[in-house]
Amino acid sequence: MLRRPFYIFMLLLLSISLCFTGVFTGKVLYYDHLLAERKPAQKPLLHLVLISEELDNPYWREIEKGAQRAAAEEGIALEYLGPVQADKREQIRIIDKAIASKVDGILTQGLNDKEFNPIIAEAVKQGIPVITIDSDAPSSGRIAYVGTDNYAAGYLAGTTLVQQSKGVGQVGIVTGSFTSTNQQQRVKGFMDAIDGESGIHVVQIEESNINRIQSEVIAFKIMNQHPEIDTFLGTSSLDGLGIAQMLKGKNQQARIIAFDDVPETLEFIEEGIIDASIVQQPYMMGRKSVELMVDYLAGKKIVTIFNTDANVVRKEEISRGKGDFGP
Repeated sequence: MLRRPFYIFMLLLLSISLCFTGVFTGKVLYYDHLLAERKPAQKPLLHLVLISEELDNPYWREIEKGAQRAAAEEGIALEYLGPVQADKREQIRIIDKAIASKVDGILTQGLNDKEFNPIIAEAVKQGIPVITIDSDAPSSGRIAYVGTDNYAAGYLAGTTLVQQSKGVGQVGIVTGSFTSTNQQQRVKGFMDAIDGESGIHVVQIEESNINRIQSEVIAFKIMNQHPEIDTFLGTSSLDGLGIAQMLKGKNQQARIIAFDDVPETLEFIEEGIIDASIVQQPYMMGRKSVELMVDYLAGKKIVTIFNTDANVVRKEEISRGKGDFGP
């Protein structure tokens, strides 16, 4: 009689043990199945870095958008870096850091600086190709340039002024930098376009260091020193905005020819404060630079200069929906 409860107890214990074994085995098989399905994280095939002139400059953010779109389509990693404010020393330091990180390719603005060519030469020595964007440095060893023909863009600004002013004007120029190649080329193109127009005179040229507030201050200073000025040219996107803000704040009138189509510039055009802007294709610059770099790294032959278009945008173009106002 005593053995019967013992057998019952042993059977219960065995049943419970079998249940736990079944549950455990099921879980092990389930997790094995999940692990078998889980694919290892795929590293991007390439790692590129885009180094801007100024990190949050709206023009450079548009370049970044185009570059990121192309990178996503190509399945590669793109890192966006740059100085908080335009600073050549900091820009070169970031390029040096990218070289030390052994990225696969560098996209950056070409600099007219004695330290730029050596740092690009070092990148090339390390097997890292460089494409310049927005501003070129043809003797640096870069493999290609993607951007506006800045001389032609400046010339277009000059012919636009001649047409609008009927060949008469006293001009003040606010340029982003006296030493940046793209800014120099725009001023040169503008000056050549108005050369021979006896009624148009450039009264003063000042630099803003690619700073909107500085542009506003300089425009005010020029206007005070030369009240006869009736026209301003701003050769960077922030210069036109600073000039426009100064005139609006002081309730003064002058013709403004600006650069680029950042949203606030278009608003100033619609308000009639900016008369015209030379619009570049920053989105296309970013996109094309990534595409060319990917092709180069794949062993394909690429063009060494890819000029993106520039066109004039005035109030009537905005009203008709013309111009390049996005990707």
